[in-house]
Amino acid sequence: MLSDILPTGYEIGVINGAVKEGDVVAVVGVGPVGLAAVMTAAAQGAAKVIAVDGNKFRLEESRAFGATDTVDASSDNLVEELKKHSRDGLGVDVAIEAVGIPETFTLAPDSIRPGGRVANVGVHGAPVNLPLDRDWINNITITTGLVNATTAPELLEKIKAGEIDPGKFVTHRFTFDQMLEAYDTFARAADEHAIKVIITNEA
Repeated sequence: MLSDILPTGYEIGVINGAVKEGDVVAVVGVGPVGLAAVMTAAAQGAAKVIAVDGNKFRLEESRAFGATDTVDASSDNLVEELKKHSRDGLGVDVAIEAVGIPETFTLAPDSIRPGGRVANVGVHGAPVNLPLDRDWINNITITTGLVNATTAPELLEKIKAGEIDPGKFVTHRFTFDQMLEAYDTFARAADEHAIKVIITNEA
């Protein structure tokens, strides 16, 4: 968890998004990396962390990671739903996109306030639309990046201090002789309610 998902959510989501104390943060997509962004945004002092996903299990789990609110991605008007959770209805301070598809990226700039920030964590395989004709005047910031894990020592200190708990990511445990079952479980993560699996050489 410390070598990959936690620094990805923290560096590319929380740090690039300049999350600060009192911010209202929306995390779009709460798979493992999105949950890492939820966990570290909450530890950073965000006043609200809103988890957005279409998977009810992940939304429920996100509260244990620090989400204060959840929004079902199948809602009729996601943008308005997110703006309702902001301080004054103008939008969230930071939207962290952790999926990597055009629809979720579009939601991020649509739901931030003037002066807001979008931190793109998702890995995109298709072009996305950026409504610059609308947003050029809104003083927004959009960041992207690839994790380099230089924050691992800082995150380790947060773990030691009890500020974050990587154990929450582990939903299933297997031994090496159960490798095929482990792969099958993770391949059907939504059905199996799997976030991360651990494989050890001991029962």
